[in-house]
Amino acid sequence: MRIAVAGSIATDHLMTFPGRIADQLLADRLDRVSLSFLVDTLEIRDGGVAANIAYGLARLGHRPLLVGAVGADFHDNGARLAGLGVDISGVHVSATRHTARFLCTSDPHGNQLASFYPGAMTEASAIDLVAVVRRHGGADLVLVGADDPAAMLRHTRACRERGIPFAADPSQQLARLDGAAIGELVAGADHLFTNEYERGLLLAKTGWTEAEVLRRTGTWVTTLGEKGCRIDRAGRPCLRVPAVTATRVVDPTGVGDAFRAGYLMALADGLDPERCARQGAALAVRALAVVGTQTYQVTPGDLPALRAAAPGQDAAAPVRPPSEAGCP
Repeated sequence: MRIAVAGSIATDHLMTFPGRIADQLLADRLDRVSLSFLVDTLEIRDGGVAANIAYGLARLGHRPLLVGAVGADFHDNGARLAGLGVDISGVHVSATRHTARFLCTSDPHGNQLASFYPGAMTEASAIDLVAVVRRHGGADLVLVGADDPAAMLRHTRACRERGIPFAADPSQQLARLDGAAIGELVAGADHLFTNEYERGLLLAKTGWTEAEVLRRTGTWVTTLGEKGCRIDRAGRPCLRVPAVTATRVVDPTGVGDAFRAGYLMALADGLDPERCARQGAALAVRALAVVGTQTYQVTPGDLPALRAAAPGQDAAAPVRPPSEAGCP
């Protein structure tokens, strides 16, 4: 299976606040928030959801096609990704704009405050996904991740019109998109990825019930942080897969992207959704243990250990069956 990953490519500015961000928010002052944090650290790293997922796939031995828009400052990052096995020939380079910037402050409890400047990403809507995919030997699955909203819609329409299976992963852009646009991104998706908060936001903005979402998509994967993930499919019981126990927690940024990379790699290898989720969870804890979204180390030789790692148990322990008793 050849996977194309379309979405944001960015430079991350990652900061850490030693307290609890939530404690700085006053309940009776939420209509007028003015906060300034003194942070302990600043790390500048390569990021962006599409680049992060492509990085994870390449580390596991896949050769993903990366599709997105960047500035000329992407050169060194592009060379690094290409050296790892990412096909960057589908990346559009802007003549005038810098690569997108992601600025994020995290606390030790996993809370985050973030801002995103799109920069060259605003040109992603000019990318002809079908032409890019055709030029590079086709694709069996396209993940449409957070990107310029017009680009996300264009890529999704192209996949539907050409019969290319696609995974919808709107993530951060759910806050910006209206219900109609979200509905268009989801309809016909082979997979839909959200986190717990995004799941609620998607339902609220579309006005759909969970059953109505499942009538429009194939498999809905919702990550639940330390609670693992849930997998919903029409006409089947909800499947709950626990998380892998993290032995080291450093930075939550990009953990969801690592989960997606692990999941998609397992999907490309023909595994069922439950096994895909287990592999995603195992890769996610690798990302959680380091600063930066493209700094964790993993090789194709680690796949057997990732697949043997029963969530919440030691990697050598037998895999326990998932819960199919329904999800809360």
